[in-house]
Amino acid sequence: MLFTQKSAQEKREIFRKDLASGKLLKFPGAFNPLCAQMIEQKEKFDGVYISGAVMAADLCLPDIGLATMSEFVDRGQQISRVTDLPAIIDIDTGFGEPMAAARTIRSMEDAGLSGCHIEDQVMPKRCGHLDGKEIVPTEVMLQRVKAAADAKRDPNFVLIARSDARAIEGLEQSIDRMKAYVDAGADMIFPEAMKSEAEFEAVRKAIDVPILANMTEFGKSRLLNDKELENLGFNMVIYPVTTLRLAMGACDIGLDKILEDGDQNNILDMMQHRRDLYDNLRYADYNKFDDSLYNFQVTDTPTE
Repeated sequence: MLFTQKSAQEKREIFRKDLASGKLLKFPGAFNPLCAQMIEQKEKFDGVYISGAVMAADLCLPDIGLATMSEFVDRGQQISRVTDLPAIIDIDTGFGEPMAAARTIRSMEDAGLSGCHIEDQVMPKRCGHLDGKEIVPTEVMLQRVKAAADAKRDPNFVLIARSDARAIEGLEQSIDRMKAYVDAGADMIFPEAMKSEAEFEAVRKAIDVPILANMTEFGKSRLLNDKELENLGFNMVIYPVTTLRLAMGACDIGLDKILEDGDQNNILDMMQHRRDLYDNLRYADYNKFDDSLYNFQVTDTPTE
């Protein structure tokens, strides 16, 4: 936390510039601040993604809109403050009517986020890759997007409109919706749950703002690699739940081994070593900072 160098405004400027660079930006999901620091220390990723589904799961809740705006803002601020990478966050349907969406944008700006995405589902919402979703009329989503766009104080804060309409209305109508969202003020489009490369390509051809691809595991979309997404002309890819799934998968195996073996000796090679954890936490830097503050001597000589 003490050793981040970039302000929220600087990170937003970097994100905007990178979006215009033509390269594919890679944003892994961070399930907590420590994970965000690990993503940054890899030095090859362009930003950090904060998933609503992951925040809900962290609270042991399903992804159906039960987590509150304040819980999202708190987690967004906790993560954005520990990294110099731009961080974007999922805000579900905006936590209420259009005015609530506007308030959410202001709160996310204040929390140091570089952007967010808002979706066109009804509340209670569902995970974008589950069946049985419902979407609001186009006019309702346009009100959400316009209210959110008008609420921005920093023009570099990126407002992303996510459409779940493909599964309900089909590809062509979902593209018409996404075009309308751009006209209403969306800086970027997030087409959810595309079923093929051809569908990703069709969206790219129809939309003239940056586009985000969601490469979530076990969903409707095939997991396209970075070269495929670059060739399709996508600007950004998120891996929203990957780190949480890795962590929980390893925990599941490790807990079973403790029950089976009675100790942890056979799972030590699965663990992050203490020294690597301390490196992530930047213990040495904190110690150096502390020494630089307390490097004076107090004498008993009275002042005159």
